[in-house]
Amino acid sequence: MDETPALRRAVADDAAAVRVLTREAYAKWVPVIGREPLPMRADYDEAVRRHRVDLAFLDGGLAALIETIDKGDHLVIENVAVAPAFQGHGLGRYLLAHAERLALGLGYAEVRLYTNKMFEANVRLYLAVGYRIDREESSALGVTVYMSKPILPCGVAA
Repeated sequence: MDETPALRRAVADDAAAVRVLTREAYAKWVPVIGREPLPMRADYDEAVRRHRVDLAFLDGGLAALIETIDKGDHLVIENVAVAPAFQGHGLGRYLLAHAERLALGLGYAEVRLYTNKMFEANVRLYLAVGYRIDREESSALGVTVYMSKPILPCGVAA
């Protein structure tokens, strides 16, 4: 990534843009799993109201987003979506690191996420940046991979 994205928290008026970007980002997975992934069908008016959604802007436009949920003792990454034109340039990694900083700021030592096992590139990315697979669960929607990453404040040895 050549340029650091400008980040800002989404507000109610951003829900439509969040929906559009998420649908575009996840469209590539439809042929892989034979249906729309759940983030393509989420209620983003509700998500922007109830969760933290941070928007990443590059070249004056919305390039990516990350949706997180504060669970009281850890942060859950509910959604990471990168516009197709910006995929493969490090924005996903940048937003994952952003979520880790948010979790540390809340005093948490762990970040969690989940993904469809068929999203192999995503699973590889999460493993590459330090997440571990905690468990897999099968359902009518496929196999969900639950992952977590322990995080430590700067200067604290593991």
